[in-house]
Amino acid sequence: MELLGASWVVPVAGPPLREGRVAVEGGRIAWVGGDAEPGRPRAAVRHLGDGVLLPGLVNAHCHLELSYLRSIREDGRRGFVAWVDALVERRAQASPAEVRSATKAAIDELKATGTVAVGDVSNALAHLDLLEASGLEAVVFYELLAWDPARAAAVLDDARRRLAETSRPGLRTTVRLAAHAPHSVSPPLLRALAEEGGPAAIHLAESESESRFLAEGDGEWSAFLARRGLGHVAFAPPRTTPVRYLDALGVLHPGLVAAHCVRADGPDRALLARRGVFVAVCPRSNRSLGVGMSPVPDLLAAGVAVCLGTDSLASAESLDLLQDAAALQRQFPALDPAVIVRMATVNGARALKRDDLGTIEPGMRAALAFAPMPAPLDDPLAFLVSGRARARTVEP
Repeated sequence: MELLGASWVVPVAGPPLREGRVAVEGGRIAWVGGDAEPGRPRAAVRHLGDGVLLPGLVNAHCHLELSYLRSIREDGRRGFVAWVDALVERRAQASPAEVRSATKAAIDELKATGTVAVGDVSNALAHLDLLEASGLEAVVFYELLAWDPARAAAVLDDARRRLAETSRPGLRTTVRLAAHAPHSVSPPLLRALAEEGGPAAIHLAESESESRFLAEGDGEWSAFLARRGLGHVAFAPPRTTPVRYLDALGVLHPGLVAAHCVRADGPDRALLARRGVFVAVCPRSNRSLGVGMSPVPDLLAAGVAVCLGTDSLASAESLDLLQDAAALQRQFPALDPAVIVRMATVNGARALKRDDLGTIEPGMRAALAFAPMPAPLDDPLAFLVSGRARARTVEP
C-alpha cells in the first residue's frame, strides 16, 4: 500500500480535502481522507507537493487520427462548411506515416495533460495498437459516413466485419459502431444502427448549416454533398430539428454520446434528458469553428448528463481538457466549478461506460492526475477551471 499526499485532494465523490491522503493498493483506491483523520492507513507517504490531486480526466469526444490537421483550424473562420471542405481536401493528401506520427504525439499529449480515458472517433481504425500500448482507457467510436441510401447495407456489413476483426479478448481498447451526423448518414443506415442498439456516438446539432439542411434543405450543405459526388441523392427535409429528427428514426437511446448539441432548443433538451443521452460539449472547438456554444446551463437544468471533450487538433489548440473546462467557465461564469470538474471526470467516465474511473473513493481505479499550484489557494475547484491549472497523470 502507498499513501499519496497533496495539499488538496478533490475526490469528486465528495468535497475537497485540505492536506488529503489517498491510499492505493493493487491499482485501486483503498482509502481517502485527511492527514489527521482516524483510520488513516499506516503506510509511507509519497507527497506530490502543493497542488490538487484529482481523478484522471476523461476526454469524452476526440479525433486522434485528425491530429495532423492542425493547419486547417484557421479555416473555421470561413464557416463550418468551408472547414469541412478543407478537412476533406487535406485528408485526401495525407500519408499513413504522417497520420500515424501525429496520432502518436496526440496520445502522448493526452497523457501529459492528465487524461486517463478517451472517447476517440475514428474512420480508419489504424491506430488501435498505439492506443492499446499507451495505457489509456480508450473507447473508439468507429464512425460510419454514407449519405447514399443505396450503400447503407454494404457499409454496415463492412463495419460489422471490421468490428469483429478488432474485438479480441483481453484488449483494453474497445471499439463501438458510431455514426457521423444526421446530415451525412442516410436514414436507412441510421435506422439499421438503431435496430442494433446503436449508434454509440454521433455529432448532433453542431452547426447552423446542419439545422437548416434538415429544416429546409439548406443549399450550402446540399452544395457540399454535390461537390462530393452525392448530388443525385434525393432527400426530403424532415422540417424539424436534428435532435427530433434522430428521435423519429429511433437513434436517441440511453448511453448515446452526442457531441456538441449547440443548437438544441428547450424541447430538444427535454428529449435528450428523457432518452438518457450523454452530451459531450467541446467549447474551444465550437469557438474555433464559429458555430456558437452549447447551452450547458440549460442542458443541465433539463437533466441532461453533460461531459467534456476537446474535439480534434483540427479545431482545438490542444488536447488539454482543463483548457476546455476553463473555456466553459469563462463562457458561463455562474456555473459551479464543481459541476465542470464532474463533467471532465465522472460524467465522461460514465459516458464511456468506465464506471470505475472518475472519482476518488474506495474500490475505484487509481487512475489519477495532479495539478501543481503556483501558490497556496483556498479553492481547488476554482483553480482547476481557471485556465492556470496544468494537470499531469500520476504514475504508479
